[in-house]
Amino acid sequence: MDTKHSDSIGSNMLLTGCIFLANIDLTGVVDYAVKAVIGGGIWLGFKMAADYIEHKRGKAK
Repeated sequence: MDTKHSDSIGSNMLLTGCIFLANIDLTGVVDYAVKAVIGGGIWLGFKMAADYIEHKRGKAK
C-alpha cells in the first residue's frame, strides 16, 4: 500500500483538530460569534454613516 505524504499530514491535522475541539464549550463559542456579528454590524453602520457624511461634505464645497 502506497500512502502519500500529503494524505498523512491531512489525516494528522484532522485528528489533532478533532481532539483539540472535543473539549470546547460550544455555548461560549456561539455567544462570542453572536457578539462579534452584532459588533461588526454596528461598526459597519458607523463606517457607512461616516462615509456618507464625508461624501456630503465633499459635495458642499
